[in-house]
Amino acid sequence: MRPADSATARTQKGRNPANLHPGVVEEAEIILTFDDNRLASLVFGQFDQNLAHLERRLNVKAVANGNRVTVKGSPESSEIVRRVLEGLYERARQGRALSTGDVDGAIQESTLQGSLFPTTEAAPAGLSAFDQIATRKRGPVRARNAAQNDYIKALKQHELIFAEGPAGTGKTWLAVGYAVSLLENGQADRLILSRPAVEAGERLGFLPGDMREKVDPYLRPIYDALYDFMDARLVDRGLQTGMIEIAPLAFMRGRTLTNAIVLLDEAQNTTTMQMKMFLTRLGEGSRMIVTGDPTQIDLPPGQKSGLIEAVRILDGVEGIARITFKEQDVVRHDLVRRIVTAYDADFRQEQGSRRP
Repeated sequence: MRPADSATARTQKGRNPANLHPGVVEEAEIILTFDDNRLASLVFGQFDQNLAHLERRLNVKAVANGNRVTVKGSPESSEIVRRVLEGLYERARQGRALSTGDVDGAIQESTLQGSLFPTTEAAPAGLSAFDQIATRKRGPVRARNAAQNDYIKALKQHELIFAEGPAGTGKTWLAVGYAVSLLENGQADRLILSRPAVEAGERLGFLPGDMREKVDPYLRPIYDALYDFMDARLVDRGLQTGMIEIAPLAFMRGRTLTNAIVLLDEAQNTTTMQMKMFLTRLGEGSRMIVTGDPTQIDLPPGQKSGLIEAVRILDGVEGIARITFKEQDVVRHDLVRRIVTAYDADFRQEQGSRRP
């Protein structure tokens, strides 16, 4: 997208003449005017919440007036804001919804673009720094941070991927989206979903119903992701025809999974033997994605996590990728990131106090 297609910008930089006051920081002013008032309001957000988010994240001042916004701050931050707003405007023009998560992703993407191409003139028009996946229902879904970008690239290049990290980083959601894209492109015949049936600190008791009904409560997050990327009728049809299969981990033994994409979620709750059994199910033309959070293990005390053991044992094995997400990669509500950070800090402090 050329900026002239959607907006005009005027940049003014405050100078510090002859360095008379060395402590004064150079300030830039950028004025962006968007052609479409309705799209501009979507970019700015309800009650200008997206602009407020940019102000907090980049330490700038952004004031909207109709379809025009004035940005003041350091030259680097102001330039990032310009790229972010122009990118968001293009997304809005394509009919895609915008959220504060998209703003965060655009900030990280624009920051990376700036580091790759320090000057605006050197940056190719329409450059997409982050990789993406695409499904028929949702369209292009672009990575929102560098870790997600590495994850999507790994999904496209490797047959076995381990993805570790806290809740809210998009591990499972992106894995399901990628799996759906492979199904739709004819690169896989089946999608097999599995998850260990371990209660998270509470006893659920006996669950009635057939196999799918018993396992459904444990796989609800995967179902939610499926319905995000596929129409409900296609999900239901896939479950009926076997194109989408719910396979309890305990029932995977003895199978060879060919031409399939296999997703094991909450893998931190597998035992070492379960993980070895699962990984050796990989057949011709198949791919495996293993996701989990090593800080949320619900196994009985003293029992080793199959995910932690597998990552250690398979380190350096050709054809296997490992992506590690951190608390700063959380892409849910901003409060979730702060919650995860606080818990991780407390966990590290507790571990440190236990050392002799």
